[in-house]
Amino acid sequence: MITRFLWQGMDRNFRLFVLLVLAVGILLPLLNQLLPPTSALYVPAYILQLIGKYLCYASLALAVDLVWGFCGILSLGHAAFFALGGYCMGMYLMRQIGTRGVYGNPLLPDFMVFLNYPELPWFWHGFRFFWFAGPMIIIVPSLLALALGWFAFRSRVTGVYLSIITQAMTYALQLAFFRNDMGLGGNNGLTDYKDILGFSVQADETRAFLCFASALVLAIFLVVSAAVVGSRFGKALTAVRDAESRMRFLGYRVEGYKLFVFVLSAAMAGIAGALYVPQVGIINPSEFAPGNSIEAVLWVAVGGRGTLIGPVIGAFIVNFGKTYLTGALPEAWLFALGALFIVVTLFLPKGVVGLRSQLAARRAKAAA
Repeated sequence: MITRFLWQGMDRNFRLFVLLVLAVGILLPLLNQLLPPTSALYVPAYILQLIGKYLCYASLALAVDLVWGFCGILSLGHAAFFALGGYCMGMYLMRQIGTRGVYGNPLLPDFMVFLNYPELPWFWHGFRFFWFAGPMIIIVPSLLALALGWFAFRSRVTGVYLSIITQAMTYALQLAFFRNDMGLGGNNGLTDYKDILGFSVQADETRAFLCFASALVLAIFLVVSAAVVGSRFGKALTAVRDAESRMRFLGYRVEGYKLFVFVLSAAMAGIAGALYVPQVGIINPSEFAPGNSIEAVLWVAVGGRGTLIGPVIGAFIVNFGKTYLTGALPEAWLFALGALFIVVTLFLPKGVVGLRSQLAARRAKAAA
């Protein structure tokens, strides 16, 4: 029964795409681990780290697409859920440092020693253990989404007003996390990680596994998302997006549908953030920046809103361009990003994934 639910929303092309994601997550780490550095097919560790980061961004884009593409909720605050998951992972990694820190304190992280903290804050207790930190990665973003969604959806806040509220939320969190008295590293954030689950964060084997884990999580998210949108619940969710007032008139509890998908999306973003942190080596308040949430929306728009596959492709396209242009033409990156948004809005309303059908429709119209 579970297998049938998971496969019901997946056509042949979608299944092939999921297999492609898994193939990337398996093949690249193997090429790094099994081949010598002199081989033409050898994949350096920094490439694994870069691909792993892109895969985490793709999971975030998929989470945004789930609420925006299929429920009509334009969230400009998903960077908050991503960052909260990252902070939960960062707190776990900081507790693994122990006496190997600069000050050698077995209990307090270095920034707490520097700021003269007398003891470990209460909310840090438990993060020494992964069995505690792991659930927190999901619970903390989900609780925030549940609280925000409960009040917003029950108050029937929609459209641009909801977008502004989500953007204000992530900006408020950014300001709060910048404060040193929050006990989370302030402006510098959490960094200088040593181990994860007993393995060195800097080891090539760990980076290879994290890249694989990021691909595996993305594949799972794709399957779960397809199952949700392909079910009867998903059909009702799409109806809420297209005609919310009519669904209310028919007796549907629209708030419940919105709240479920919003919390699910936040949990997905939190897990993506948790995988992101050990690969980049730092988490700080800049991850809460509203611009990051807007950029995630752009990934979805470029790839194709409401397609599931499109946001993954869009995340890779935009971030590859960012990586290239910030190195080759750093002053031109923001202009290129703005131009991309204009081009997509005017000429690619269905994104890259919808380009083929868009061209086919034009040919059919011209032939008629």
